[in-house]
Amino acid sequence: MKKNHEYFMRRAIELAVKAKGKTSPNPIVGAVVVKNGRIIAEGFHEQAGLAHAEVVALGKAGVKAKGSTLYVTLEPCVHYGRTPPCTDMILRSGFCEDELRQINESFIKYITKRIPFVTVKVAQSLDGKIATRTGDSKWITSDESRGYAHRIRSQFDAIMVGVNTVRKDDPRLDSWFSKKHPIKIIVDSQLSISQDANLFSGKSQVIIVTLNVRPGQETENRKLLGAKAKILEVKEKDGQINLNDMMKKLARMDITSILVEGGGTLVGSLFDDRLVDRVLFFVSPKIVGGKEAISSVMGRGIERMDKAVKLKKIKLRRFGEDMLVEAYV
Repeated sequence: MKKNHEYFMRRAIELAVKAKGKTSPNPIVGAVVVKNGRIIAEGFHEQAGLAHAEVVALGKAGVKAKGSTLYVTLEPCVHYGRTPPCTDMILRSGFCEDELRQINESFIKYITKRIPFVTVKVAQSLDGKIATRTGDSKWITSDESRGYAHRIRSQFDAIMVGVNTVRKDDPRLDSWFSKKHPIKIIVDSQLSISQDANLFSGKSQVIIVTLNVRPGQETENRKLLGAKAKILEVKEKDGQINLNDMMKKLARMDITSILVEGGGTLVGSLFDDRLVDRVLFFVSPKIVGGKEAISSVMGRGIERMDKAVKLKKIKLRRFGEDMLVEAYV
């Protein structure tokens, strides 16, 4: 079978995703060198600070690179000189555009909007509950679902939860299956988190997001927590954390992607402020019931059904008895 341009570009995409979660704040990039219809060298950007994909691939090709064609998943040049940039023609052609945008969706949003790409992960019952009326939440979903959730943690720069989740579950927020552990972000407007919380164990950086404090108002607890974590002060909105200000400041710290595993209050507030880009809803075939049971998405919510958050690019997967609904907002 004769190999066409799309074949070689898809191979470059396969190479790029090998480094997913390892190159931030850089994008993931793959490159393939083709000569006479055959791949003679290939490479990908493995980690921020290391050689770029094109350099790796061309270095492997050596002198054989002369007269060859380079396939790369991210345009290397967009400037105007004597002629318009060739990227204009690439974009007009729409060549594997959806796939190329998706593999670097976090980088693209970080560069264009200057805020991180936010994925919300929820484990809920069929009736939308994440805990019973007594607060019991272990375990709603299956071992298979929880294992997959841990595997994908390493693909993100940071894991975010609210302080209520820390108080109730005392999670470590580590990734079981990777040497790379994301930054841990705790949203805690009153800075009330316990200094003995499990998330302070391990080597991952911890960031506690809280409200700005006036000079002279620092508490002893704030000073002690400051020795264990970075205290990130943000603006206030209706007495709570200003989530937009928080996201802008996290982006300035080169955090390009966040996996939110917080409770219904944090998740609902992120939806209210239109900060969610993607959802991963693990749905277990269980009915919890009870008007006092905790829902997966709270916040203010909407007033009319035509204002409901609409999802697209929906994918369904099975994990044991559970169903994963993966979609974009």
